[in-house]
Amino acid sequence: MAFRGLRRDEACGLRWADVDLDEGTIRVRWQITQIGGHTEQGRPRAEAGERQVTLDQHTTKQLAAHRTGQNQERLAAGYTWNDTGFVFTQPDGTPLAPMAVSEQFLLLTMEAGLPPVRLHDLRHGAATILLRAGHDLKVVQETLGLSSITIASDTYTSVLPDLARQSAEDAAAVILNARTGTEPDETTAARPRRPPNPQAEPMTGVS
Repeated sequence: MAFRGLRRDEACGLRWADVDLDEGTIRVRWQITQIGGHTEQGRPRAEAGERQVTLDQHTTKQLAAHRTGQNQERLAAGYTWNDTGFVFTQPDGTPLAPMAVSEQFLLLTMEAGLPPVRLHDLRHGAATILLRAGHDLKVVQETLGLSSITIASDTYTSVLPDLARQSAEDAAAVILNARTGTEPDETTAARPRRPPNPQAEPMTGVS
């Protein structure tokens, strides 16, 4: 969720059949929703929600290690194991309840001494990281499974001015350095991007 921006319900509904560790990709085709104490499995609510997502090497390795650990849980559970096929499960193989995942995340943030942050904010953080890394809104839209590029633009408008300023400085540096034959100035084009603020204010109204 933090790297690729999956929705909580999509992560809970991810199945091993939709994970390709060799290619480093996942297919988002299912989700688990929860209303009160009732959970339900189904397709993503928006057509754009069904998508293929490319993973980074770190996440791919973590998933491979997680699969090994889950296989050990399967052996330990024996005949009580529920072969549901989900990536993230209880020790007996049953799927995770989305609300329980959010509650556990909240406990972990409190134990780590972090300010209040929602699990869903990881999704917004993933989009911000993509933009600050130089990717355009179309990439954000497709990666997060947003129904339109307009939603991506409206949601992350606060990030765009900083990116526009940086792109202006970069473009000017290329032209000016080409004219003078000098190396890029350390304060412009060669300046490293500022990493995204992990404590950005939560955004509401967008899933």
